[in-house]
Amino acid sequence: MPVRNKVIQIIADQAMLEVSDVSGDKSLGDLGIDSLGLVESIFAIEEEFDIQVPFNANEPENSEFDISSVDAVIKAVEGLVADQAA
Repeated sequence: MPVRNKVIQIIADQAMLEVSDVSGDKSLGDLGIDSLGLVESIFAIEEEFDIQVPFNANEPENSEFDISSVDAVIKAVEGLVADQAA
């Protein structure tokens, strides 16, 4: 399964939505994911892809991991997966 599909599935699970309800242009907040849900999503992504996400839950605005939209999260995860494979 492509990274995009897995990330969308994780986000949908956290937001208790159907995968079809998760679009790339929406923010996690738009989908109803609060700060705890965000942290749980990050943990699930790390576990799913066996990567370390550079995200500081205490200072999300200062993190290297872009969480501004679903597409941004997907792009960031794809980059981390590619870096790990290299």
